[in-house]
Amino acid sequence: MNLPYSLRLVCLCCASFFLIHMALALAARLSAGTAVRLAEHMKPQSGARLLFALRLLPLLLGLIAVFACIASYIGYEPEAVAEKVGLFCVIMAALGIALWAPALKRVIGAVRGTNRYVSDCERHGREISVPGEESPALLLEDKTPVLAVAGIFRPRLLISGRVLNELSCEQREAALRHEHAHRTSGDNLKRFLMLLAPDALPFVATFGGLERAWSKFTEWAADDEASEGDPERAVSLASALVSVARMGSRPHTGYLSCSLVGGSQELSERVDRLLRPQPRPGKPVKEIVRLFACAGALVGSAIAVIVIWPASLSLVHSALEQLVR
Repeated sequence: MNLPYSLRLVCLCCASFFLIHMALALAARLSAGTAVRLAEHMKPQSGARLLFALRLLPLLLGLIAVFACIASYIGYEPEAVAEKVGLFCVIMAALGIALWAPALKRVIGAVRGTNRYVSDCERHGREISVPGEESPALLLEDKTPVLAVAGIFRPRLLISGRVLNELSCEQREAALRHEHAHRTSGDNLKRFLMLLAPDALPFVATFGGLERAWSKFTEWAADDEASEGDPERAVSLASALVSVARMGSRPHTGYLSCSLVGGSQELSERVDRLLRPQPRPGKPVKEIVRLFACAGALVGSAIAVIVIWPASLSLVHSALEQLVR
């Protein structure tokens, strides 16, 4: 198949991304169980970061490969009217494009649903001042129990009048500290990036277990930050979780939001953690963190090599020549 210069570049980029991303994503999927078990021996915040990095690493390295592909193609490939592209390259490129379809559908649906929900809350609610929050919260007058942070770049704190009135001062303060922890750690933005990251294969859900584990550890991390090791605060937060759950609170799972109460199994685990002292992570955890720091340094080094040593792109171009045949 003969393709113009620009379409040939697009084909090579899509094929390269699919092959590299698929290999790395499958490796990440195979190591997900081990990563979750390691995260259970870390502080929840560190465990959530570990799982988040594992989920995003294939996408990051795939995009680096696309950048190298573009740079080597422009630098070493003479511009021509049309050149032949093999069937294998075309099929890989088509799979690379198809890989993004479910991810974009997830992101568009989540963003539209979140924006619609927040806009509806702004129309029917009113702004109130909340201690410890720089921006005003939205007080909702309906009877549905809501306590959540919704939105990506400018998340809004949403709280219903029922939750505000039925929780005690200690419970309310602990619950608000929990939501503040979600906001400061940017959990909604991280959720957005995980929705945007493609699966290993088109239309095949690959990372459901890893993403659920990440969500669990983010809730644990927010609980720990809200209680700050104080047993009284921990008891207040645990009682707030139970009280809001008894009101019939249900999180908006399709939205980019962090609700105070999730599923029933998650709730029981969280309450149990808050009411029982948690052991400190062992020393091997530090070694694991150093290992992932080294992995990040290697990714940065790969980018630096491409930028500082352009001659390395000739190797990439040779690989592309083999792919395009």
